[in-house]
Amino acid sequence: MKRGLTGLPAWLVQRASAVYLLLFLIFVLASFALAPPHSRNEWLQWLAHPAMRLALAVFFAALLAHMWVGLRDVLLDYAQPVRIRPYLLAALAAALCGLGVWAVLILLRIPT
Repeated sequence: MKRGLTGLPAWLVQRASAVYLLLFLIFVLASFALAPPHSRNEWLQWLAHPAMRLALAVFFAALLAHMWVGLRDVLLDYAQPVRIRPYLLAALAAALCGLGVWAVLILLRIPT
């Protein structure tokens, strides 16, 4: 059951994604504190900036990677009986892939 992203690589993914998520949250809060968007058009202009789109895409990728490592570890540690773990992991992977597709669709629908 311990195949794939385990041990030190999983730990590094978890920590690196947590650091990015925190830095992104601080950036967004600071941006809104310094220059909050006052209209829908200002909000869309802020989101449509290529750097912001890239930062959002990396945010969603980091969030999904962080969720995968954390939830996979919980399932590996606590899912009983052992024979249902592969099915639970497959369901988790499918759900996270679905969330990833949803995030991409949202990013693509932001008008440029």
